[in-house]
Amino acid sequence: MLKELQKIFQRKSLMEEALTESLKMLEIDRAMFVGAVKSLRERDDAELDFDIYELDRKVNEYEREVRQKVLTHLAVSGTADLNIGLVLASIVIDIERIGDFTKNIVELAGDHPRRLEAGEWESEFREIEALVANGFGRLIHALRKSDEAEAQRLQEDMWKVKRFCEQHILRLIHHESLPFSCSDAVTLALYMRYLKRISSHLVNIATSITNPFDRIGYRADTGEEVT
Repeated sequence: MLKELQKIFQRKSLMEEALTESLKMLEIDRAMFVGAVKSLRERDDAELDFDIYELDRKVNEYEREVRQKVLTHLAVSGTADLNIGLVLASIVIDIERIGDFTKNIVELAGDHPRRLEAGEWESEFREIEALVANGFGRLIHALRKSDEAEAQRLQEDMWKVKRFCEQHILRLIHHESLPFSCSDAVTLALYMRYLKRISSHLVNIATSITNPFDRIGYRADTGEEVT
């Protein structure tokens, strides 16, 4: 996979355009995520500085363009780039789904009566949010530079996000004495669910750099499926 990515960036073709557009999708996802978190966690009015639905439509357009370019390239050039074509067709699904989950965060912010605060978990939440936000840029770098080591480090950090979310959702379920209102507890649980799903999709994309095609979406070290 690494050598194939490098070759794609060394020549101008529909496949190179498809890869570049995939990276643009991730850039849009990053902007959407940062804005969504700000809307939920820093604003009482849940306002955004941009139209998140318009950005989501742009991501969807890029997804269709990537698929079309991959299909056209393979139809013209044969099976030489089949593996990278399948990989691109796979990861754009993850990228598109990230956009959907950022929309869910924005909608959650609109339903919650004020900015969401995490109480005694606040510092932990800030660290997790920063890991996810920074993960987009790290993933873009790893894809552009075929950086397997960075892709592996990113997977490990996103697994930290996954574990944090799972553990704290269970704490909300099982510990009635936590100092959260019903509204805040439900919103925190949903928010963590969305953070977990976004981090899982980032892991899926990162595994396309470290794993062969048939192992995309599985941890290279344990074989565990990303969920």
